[in-house]
Amino acid sequence: MTTLAAILRAAERGAFPPPDLGVSVVPPPSERESCVVSFTGHIVIAADVDPAWVAERVPEGDLCAPTNPPFLSALEEFTGRRVSALDAMLLAPALTDPGERTAATAGLTELQDLDHPRVDRAWRYRDDVRVYVDADEGLVLTGRGLADRLECAIEVPPNARRQGHGRRLALAARALIPPDSAVWAQITPGNAASLRTFLAAGYKPVGSEALLLK
Repeated sequence: MTTLAAILRAAERGAFPPPDLGVSVVPPPSERESCVVSFTGHIVIAADVDPAWVAERVPEGDLCAPTNPPFLSALEEFTGRRVSALDAMLLAPALTDPGERTAATAGLTELQDLDHPRVDRAWRYRDDVRVYVDADEGLVLTGRGLADRLECAIEVPPNARRQGHGRRLALAARALIPPDSAVWAQITPGNAASLRTFLAAGYKPVGSEALLLK
């Protein structure tokens, strides 16, 4: 049986579901989360639901319905979960050149005090969270999130914005993961500044996701 983890690992290699206007229903990746993931021309619903239940609520060939409020509300009620966010998914390969990796992480120190609010939030969504801070108190977080994929998030202090700081932190995330891996970033589409930051750091948009949590 196809799993969301297998689909995401294939996406990291550049292989995406076929753009056939289809909807795939797969098991939820963990007890913690279910989701609706949209790729170009294909939807993946990873939840404990029957494909027939989905077919009753999603007209054939309609790729908007699974991410619109009526369907997501029905999925919330059926699964007893809530949609936490509807985010764009961006993906980037790790930096592999040793010199680039060293330059990208220069000035970062791993944070041992994990009481920061952003760090606390990260632990609710991810495992194996690691946090790095720079001299300007900018943060880079990495961890294992949806279907065990490597994810990152950044925090730019207000006094350090509009100076390329966010781009440097997003690039650092690519150097803080194993060289043979890739890292995902989830960004609210309306956060144009953050989207521009990650695009400038080499991340590419690959789809969207609606994450459902308990």
